[in-house]
Amino acid sequence: MKFFARLSGILALVMTGSFLPTHGAQSASGAVGIFDGNSDVGGPRRAGSVEFDPTRKSYVVKGGGSNMWFSSDAFHFVWKKVSGDVSLAADISFSGQGGDPHRKACLIIRQSLAQDSAYADAALHGDGLTSLQYREGEGAPTREIQSNVKAPHQLRLEKRGKYVSMSVAGEGDPLQPAGGSFRLVLEDPFYVGLAVCAHNDSNLETAVFSNVELSVGAAVGARPSFISTLETVAIASKDRRVVWWTTNLIEAPNWSRDGNLYFNSKGRILRIPVAGGEPLMIDTGFATRCNNDHGISPDGRTHAYCAERNGEYDVYTIPASGGEERRLTTAQGLDDGPDYSPDGQFIYFNSDRTGKMHIWRMKPDGSQQEQVTSDEWNNWFPHPSPDGKWIAFLSYEPDVKGHPENKDVMLRLLSLETKRIEVLAKLFGGQGTINVPSWSPDSRSLAFVSYQTFP
Repeated sequence: MKFFARLSGILALVMTGSFLPTHGAQSASGAVGIFDGNSDVGGPRRAGSVEFDPTRKSYVVKGGGSNMWFSSDAFHFVWKKVSGDVSLAADISFSGQGGDPHRKACLIIRQSLAQDSAYADAALHGDGLTSLQYREGEGAPTREIQSNVKAPHQLRLEKRGKYVSMSVAGEGDPLQPAGGSFRLVLEDPFYVGLAVCAHNDSNLETAVFSNVELSVGAAVGARPSFISTLETVAIASKDRRVVWWTTNLIEAPNWSRDGNLYFNSKGRILRIPVAGGEPLMIDTGFATRCNNDHGISPDGRTHAYCAERNGEYDVYTIPASGGEERRLTTAQGLDDGPDYSPDGQFIYFNSDRTGKMHIWRMKPDGSQQEQVTSDEWNNWFPHPSPDGKWIAFLSYEPDVKGHPENKDVMLRLLSLETKRIEVLAKLFGGQGTINVPSWSPDSRSLAFVSYQTFP
């Protein structure tokens, strides 16, 4: 992971507090250190402030406000207007004990100073929770990707193209990815800076941001690096949580009844607790070229699978004990990704027989084939929830053919009761993200793999 240690040295512009004159407490629009101004956002009851100490290269920020969440925010913001790619890093600590456990000290990127602006932040909470939080558009709900590292000493927030990500480090350690990223489209120019929210509108909370480094511009001459992140997403809140990340390619998590995730990497199957930890390799005997088509047995008596026969890809079934396979689909084109409903009444699959790739279903004998989705997206890998209420699937943009890796994709959710489709997550992924069933046994969460590239 050496590329993280030298990242700031290859960026087009680097600004640190050590080169700047002393500034004391600032008014609502006064410049301070490397930042253009500071102001309260969202009308906190108590006004915030900032002081800059060039000796310690630190910004002491006081902020009030009730929250930075839901569809609007209230906090104190120390900001600079920038455009393009940007990276902001700092050592962060709270001053004083006994504050609200949900108080936040953040590195933040924000479209505007409006309280309901689109934004992304790397947020350190008073209780040590560290999250990559974001609001996709004006007035939209806030979502988050929770790090599996608690109370880091240093944070970095980065915007590279359309994606925002976070890195974390313990004291004395180099920055490393927190895992997980999300797609956030901002118009140039936008704001970047430091934020403090008390999470109690009657209070002021203080955070110290030291060794602040702001880098603006694209990387020059750097080799791209790649990470895979194993994540879960809660269906109700749409919030994501990092389980584990690696510089290796990992794919296709299955969620077992005993609280483990199984995935493939380098031809092997590995297991990791949903709560996190280090993966263990599963002994698969001679099978050392395993790909992203593995699954956990639901104790059924029949396997459904996709197979190519004479140039046509169709859905087949075969007895689990062995025997003759049975062809279920005969339409011209690709029929793929079969997955049984939990009651065994349907097999869901994806098919391009009508032009675009869409979700279909049929009876287990191949009868009553019907189209389930019909929008402009290319929809792949349908997975019914264990409670039979939802279908999770992966959506590619309309012009994408097949199911390639490293694309802008969406995890989406179809309610079988209302037929309404909602977005669970927008991410960089595709092949390997959700090829196989990955629902939690209680149908409340879904596991998936996202990918990131770094300069």
